[in-house]
Parts: sequence; C-alpha cells; structure tokens
Amino acid sequence: MAYYSEPSSSISFTSPSHISDGSNGYNISSSAITETRSNLEIISLNKLSISLGELLVETDSNCDSNYSDAVVVVEGNNVCVHRCILAARSKFFSNLFKENKDCLEDGKVKYIMSEILPFGNVGYDAFVVFLSYLYTGKMKSLPSEVSTCVHTRCTHGACRPAVVFAVELMYAAVVFQVPELVTLFQRRLLNFIEKALVEDVIPIIWVAYHCELTHILTQCIHRVARSDLEDISLDKEFPVEVSEDIKLLRNKSQNDENSVSEKSGDDALRVKQIKQIHKALDSDDVELVKLLLTESNVTLDEAYGLHYAVSYCDPKVVKEVLSLDLADVNRKNVRGYTVLHVAAMRKEPSIIVSLLSKRASVLDVTLDGQSAVGICKRLTRPKDFDAKTEHGQEANKDRICIDLLEREILRNSMVGDLPISSSAMADDLHMKLLHLENRVAFARLLFPAEAKLAMEIANAQIIAKGSNGNLQEMDLNETPLVQKKKLIAQIESLSKTVEMGRRFFPHCSEVLDKFMLDDLPDLFYLEKGTPEEQVIKRTRFVELKQDVEKAFTKDKAELPTILTHGVRNRTRKYS
Repeated sequence: MAYYSEPSSSISFTSPSHISDGSNGYNISSSAITETRSNLEIISLNKLSISLGELLVETDSNCDSNYSDAVVVVEGNNVCVHRCILAARSKFFSNLFKENKDCLEDGKVKYIMSEILPFGNVGYDAFVVFLSYLYTGKMKSLPSEVSTCVHTRCTHGACRPAVVFAVELMYAAVVFQVPELVTLFQRRLLNFIEKALVEDVIPIIWVAYHCELTHILTQCIHRVARSDLEDISLDKEFPVEVSEDIKLLRNKSQNDENSVSEKSGDDALRVKQIKQIHKALDSDDVELVKLLLTESNVTLDEAYGLHYAVSYCDPKVVKEVLSLDLADVNRKNVRGYTVLHVAAMRKEPSIIVSLLSKRASVLDVTLDGQSAVGICKRLTRPKDFDAKTEHGQEANKDRICIDLLEREILRNSMVGDLPISSSAMADDLHMKLLHLENRVAFARLLFPAEAKLAMEIANAQIIAKGSNGNLQEMDLNETPLVQKKKLIAQIESLSKTVEMGRRFFPHCSEVLDKFMLDDLPDLFYLEKGTPEEQVIKRTRFVELKQDVEKAFTKDKAELPTILTHGVRNRTRKYS
C-alpha cells in the first residue's frame, strides 16, 4: 500500500565527488564547492535524523535506561519522550511544558493523553508514528497491523482502518500544531472521500468539523448528499449543522430535477408515526413500541424498526424486539442492507447470535456485493483480529463476530444437521438435568466467552450453585408438580444452550463431548475410591488432559484462544 511522504523523506543521497585542493592539477569551481557543501549538509541531516530516531526507539523499549524526561500515557501505554525535542517541533507541546507540573519518583513528568486533548482521540499507534516524524523529520510507512483490514480481497486503499488511522494522524497534526503534517494528511483524506464507502466517510466528517478543515468538510458534505445514506443516519451520526447542510443540498438537487412533490397528509402522519417508534426504541420501551404499532397503520418492517434497534439500541432491547416476531430478519432497507449486515457493522457478538438464531441469512449480500462477514472483516484491524487473549480474559469481539459468521456459512454448506443431544444422556429428568448442568459448567470453565453468548441467547441464567456444583437446586418444600415443571424448564433452557454451543462453536463442543463421554466429572474427585481406583483415575485424567491440549492446539488457527493456559493451570492442581 502506498502512503504519502514528506518531500524530505524521498530525497536520494549520493556521495560527494572526489575533490582536490589544486596541488594535483585539479581546479574546483564555485558551483562544485556549493554542491559539495549541499551534499554534506544532506548527509549530516540524514545522520542526525537516524540518531534521533534511534533515541525514540530506545524510549519505547525502556523508559528507565534513557534520557527522556517525560511520560505520555496513551491507551494505558507509557510513551517516554524528550520535552526539549517536542517543544522545539510543536508549539502545542512548547506551551504545555511551560505549565508547572509535579515530577514522578523517577524524575519524569507524566501527562495523560485524554486529558491534554481538547476533544477526540489519538491512539497509541498513531501517536508513535507522529512522534517518529517529530524526532526524525520523516514520515515513515504506516504500520499495516493498524492501518489495514483483515479482508483478503481488500486493496486497503480506503477501508475503515486506513481511514480511521489517517483521521487520528490528522487530528494529532492539527491539535499539536504541525502544519506540514496537516497539509500531508489533508491530501490523503481528500483522496479517501471519493474512494471510501459512504459510512467510512463519517470519521473524516468529524475530524474536519472539529478541526475546522473547511475544504475537506465541504467535499464530505457533497459526497454524502449524493449517496443513499438514510436521513436517520444523518440525524444520529453527524453533527447537527452538517446534517442540515446535507439535507438542504439534497433538497436543492431534487428541486433542480423537478422530482419533489408536496407530501400528502397521510405521508406526513406516517413519517411522524415512524419517528415515534424510533423514539420509543431510543427509550428502551418495547411495550410502548407494541402500543404504537397497534394504534397505527405502520408495521415494524415499514418503520425499519429492527434495523434501527440493531444500529442504536442496547442488545437486550434488540432481543426483546426479536421476541415480538413482528419483523422480517432478512428484510433489506433502501441501501440493500439486511439486519445482519447492520449488526456486522456494529460488531456486537450477542446481537449477531440473536439474529442467527432467528434464521437471519448469512449469505445475503448488499447492493454493492458485501456479505455480513465481509463487512465485519473490512472493519477489523489485524492487530485486533490476531490479538492474543490473556489468561482469564474474554476473546476480542471483532474475532468472535467473524468466527460466528464464518461458522454459520460453513453450517449452511453442510448437509444435515448437527446432533442436538448426547447419546449417553439418560431418560430420567434428574439425570438429564445433571448431565446438562455439568456440560454447561465445563463450557463456562473452558470457553467463557463462547459459553456466555450461548447462555445469553438461550436465556439460561445461574440462580444458585449447590455444593455438588449444579447450576440450580430444587426446593424440597415445593410440590412434585412444581418441581417437575421447574426441572423441565431448566432442562429446556440448558438444552438450548448446548444447542447454541453446537451450532456456533462446534470445535468447543467436540472438546466438551470428550469430557462428558469419558465421565470426566467423576475423574475430578481423584482422592475418592481405593488406592487402585485413584491410580486408574489419575492415569485416565492425564490422558484426557493431553487430548484436550491437542484439541486446543488444533483449534488455535481458527478459534479465539480463551483459556488455553487457564485449562492447563486448572487441571494441574488435580494431577
């Protein structure tokens, strides 16, 4: 991918020609002397640039072993800097460092990025690139792990990560007052405006609006006015003044084409009713939505209520709206986007799972040929997709969303359905419940992120946990009929959780099948039984542990690593 560079960074350096002092019969012209001095200056400046660049690398590697005198905390990362260099290169930092500020124990002054910025955000990676220019005077190539997406067919000329990273650098250049970088990234953003998808122009609009980049903002307004982006998006995602300018421009264009007619009273009433439905969704009041739908002639589909909820509402509200069964999950809006496409843009795993469980089609494409998984990949940076999950942490949402959509595509391409229940499950209700409780408990232990999603969509909740490890316990004072109803309800809830796990996380389910079929729960009580039985249990436990380790290693290439090391630690204490 080609990037803009400052003119100084593209100069090629050549060694000066051989020069004689005249005693050997050579005459040196004044032009040759001038050229020699110029070359020497270029070489000297280049060496100085390299030396300062190495100083910046040292500050990144170890703040305690360099000559830095300040620390800037960016997204939780300590970036050590030299105030003399930043003050000389940036008027913003020159004024900032004049303020009195207490030093830390190591003698360095500490600044928090979010506190020194008037608005907006400059991420860690963008700040490091910006510092590199301040130290060296050269604009280095942008890191691909944060300025490209993971879509294999994307040229990365104008995907969302490329746009967002350029926006962060433009914001840094404006706020930190480095004019030459403002000019550089203004050209880059102007290039993005026509090439990027219209929704990817939104970050450019915000930086142009706040930084008063009039030319860029004007170009963005004209681009959006020509697009099919809905007025709802203009109202929800744009500054008010910008939204009004776009609408005025659209109305003027329509008047010029003589395509505007006065709205009838029915049309005006319909628009009003749709807005009322959207306001009810904004208030998380699904009951009010039902009432409005009952009292009006507008349906949830006509109001694109599900599209709106998926875009702007809490996932719990989306789930409640889906439970009404009043909307077509595969209905396309005027831009050809289904609800699943909108969910992919939001990148919220619980919403995607909810839609897929309602038979949302993962194979539908937009008018410009984008699939849901393609949309998700175009929004995801390699840094986020490849991020390793630390012990006990949930997997990255971007990665989970892509995994969910890809698994659903694979599932649709398979012949036949996956098994819903284990063949080893007993017919007795109590045995079924015990089996399901153990299975879900192990799922929550080994695969916390995936189990959480499966339980959310299945409405499975943990009310109590008894001494035997069961998820739920029965009240012995209840009548047998009530107990049976509760048993059945628990079984249905947990069965649906297992079904969701098999559907969306088949490899995880295979590991759990291995646990359950080999009576692993009993193996955890290694201290019970005769000495001979304990030896057999320990031997079998080691074998199963090795099988699980192999399964985790096999799944690393395509599954988020949730608790690989955690399982090793948890199982070790029983060996």
